[in-house]
Amino acid sequence: MAISSAIDTLIELAVKDTDEAAKRLGLAIRACEEVQQKLTLLMQYRDDYATRFQHSLSVGLSPSGYRNFQLFIDKLDGAIASQELVLLDAKRRIEEARSAWQENERKRMSYGTLASRALKAEQAKEAKRDQKAMDEHAARAILYKR
Repeated sequence: MAISSAIDTLIELAVKDTDEAAKRLGLAIRACEEVQQKLTLLMQYRDDYATRFQHSLSVGLSPSGYRNFQLFIDKLDGAIASQELVLLDAKRRIEEARSAWQENERKRMSYGTLASRALKAEQAKEAKRDQKAMDEHAARAILYKR
């Protein structure tokens, strides 16, 4: 009985840890999706700005306007590079959270296996006791009939 209670406690803790790890994984995935959306927006904005730049070049552009366009494109490229690094970090966090969740899930499942084995062992002992009691009852019945 004490073993079963200890295993049940371990299972409850493992379920709690697994649920928390799943929540952390979900948050990491959501954060990564947000970072990806920001990167996509930056890239779209850069493409739009480059298109406007090309159009401005075709209609004529002053040297200072050209310089301003070029400086802004450089800043956008820097922001895109930074956001790509943030995205890589977010993907790394997803993998770490996924590994933690998988580890917690394995632990929970192994405790479940232990609980199942303990239950089977207890049932086998109980069946053996019942069989012994039935055998003794049958033996007594035969003795009383004589």
